[in-house]
Amino acid sequence: MSVDHSLKETIIQGTAVSPGIAFGPVHVIARGMIAPEVYEISPDHVDYEISRFQDAIAKTKSQLSGIQKKIEDISKNQDALIFEAHLMILEDKSLINKVIDSIQNLHQNAEHAYYAVVQTYCEAIRRMNDSYLAERATDIDDVAQRVIRNFSTADDEHKSPELNPEHQHIIVAYDLTPSDTATIDRQKSLGFITEQGSVNSHTAILSRSLGIPAIVGLENAVMNIKTLTTIILDGYTGQVILNPEIATVTKYREIQRKKQLIESDLDELKERKTQTTDGRLITLSANIEFSNELKYVEKSGAAGVGLFRTEFYLLKSGEIPDENRQTRVYTEVAKGTLPHQTIIRTLDAGGDKLPAEPLTEAEPNPFLGWRGIRVSLSRVAMFKDQLKAILRASAHGNLGVMFPLISALKELLRAKDILKECMDELAAANIPFDPEIEVGMMIEVPSAALMADELGRHVDFFSIGTNDLIQYTTAVDRVNKNVSMLYKPTNPGVVRLIHMTVQAARANGIWTGVCGEMASDVSLTPLLVGLGIDEMSVGTHQLPKIKKAVRSLDYNDCKELANKALNCRFSSEIFNLSNNMAKECYNELID
Repeated sequence: MSVDHSLKETIIQGTAVSPGIAFGPVHVIARGMIAPEVYEISPDHVDYEISRFQDAIAKTKSQLSGIQKKIEDISKNQDALIFEAHLMILEDKSLINKVIDSIQNLHQNAEHAYYAVVQTYCEAIRRMNDSYLAERATDIDDVAQRVIRNFSTADDEHKSPELNPEHQHIIVAYDLTPSDTATIDRQKSLGFITEQGSVNSHTAILSRSLGIPAIVGLENAVMNIKTLTTIILDGYTGQVILNPEIATVTKYREIQRKKQLIESDLDELKERKTQTTDGRLITLSANIEFSNELKYVEKSGAAGVGLFRTEFYLLKSGEIPDENRQTRVYTEVAKGTLPHQTIIRTLDAGGDKLPAEPLTEAEPNPFLGWRGIRVSLSRVAMFKDQLKAILRASAHGNLGVMFPLISALKELLRAKDILKECMDELAAANIPFDPEIEVGMMIEVPSAALMADELGRHVDFFSIGTNDLIQYTTAVDRVNKNVSMLYKPTNPGVVRLIHMTVQAARANGIWTGVCGEMASDVSLTPLLVGLGIDEMSVGTHQLPKIKKAVRSLDYNDCKELANKALNCRFSSEIFNLSNNMAKECYNELID
């Protein structure tokens, strides 16, 4: 790389989402979905406009299938399934029918009718205040942009000169869609930086899968970083070094070499047990949302699935799948993880997401409103369809079921009563199921942790959802930039609630898992191991690192660390205790 010594080296900080280091000049792009022109059509042109719409959908399907195949060939893992989700969005019958109805009734051109319907969908999703499902709005935007471009007669393989200039470069953009990311020329685009995005966005996931170093959340990057500026992108720390000095370039070249050696070594651990140096076994399982991900769960070395999210499957179309359709999906999961267990979480979404009954008014505070188990308990028929499907699938494998957002014993007992009703009805109909299916609950709110001793008498396991537990304990919305700095996994109150949960579980003879992002942070693995966590469920990308971390730790040392942490007053003290042990035992994994 060429360095201009007349310019001062400057470091700016973003959020690292894909590891790796890139050196090169910047290429700035500014893109977004542009509303298509709207014009009136005559009644005798309605069929022609519908045909144009169907042609654009067909062309988009062909392109997305091609991208999916490309990702499968490159990454050899489950990330190509992101584009299966895109195909599901593209072919959503409810959306397609609304577009056709709009063309027929409003007599407007097809691309504008499509744009208007999609924007209505996206706006509804963005108002959900659910960070996980709100990310899906980006996927809908991505599909919609491609469909709208495909109304043009020109062939568009989404390889614009703006996105893929001829020289090697590092992209700086306001945002990139998943298909932008998937179609980047990896020989020329060495990495990317965006103002928008999150660690769990599909764009971030794809960048990790494709091995593209990436940083998001860098405010005003498009305005403040000029095209052709020489930079170093550090995808481990989230730092961007503008106009780096020769000594800085040399340092980062050596870091790059060492990191590449570490990544190759982790693959050898996939078949090894996840146990500490003194023999403490930890169950290390995977988080998934599509049944198609099962083959990659096996390849990652996961011991089953600790969290099968059902939200996207249940809410992706205009109607919730019936019991039989759900049974087929859950059976596929049950068979695919044998002999290991898969834990299926019942619907964990706000009531505003139910396709059959959209709320007429937004809830004042959705995070404290009608969501999780509260929705299921107030829509018993829908809940029973899901529970019966899970039970029927349990006849074909080792399934568990868990209830989200339990805040009081009454909710848990009611959910179990409904589960018992489902068992009785299936038994009366001579439909097989596993009567001993494990039943668990999420610990996500302080009231559940404080009542864990009583709640533990009625379940077979706890699964701690650390993302929500931190949020509810600290009263911090982690996506709110004004308070996000207070969102600390090592907040002493959070750590004590985790400890309380584990102790209550042990007193009741049940196990405790963690399925939130805290489980994926190798800096915090010593703390979780020391607190006595029995199971950790993480994304398949993180599995090798977490396995390596656990295998490098001594359980007794971790317990001593946890005891010290429980007496700490500040988040920083607890983090430093855990992070220092992590560095001592596996410094090569710490970014």
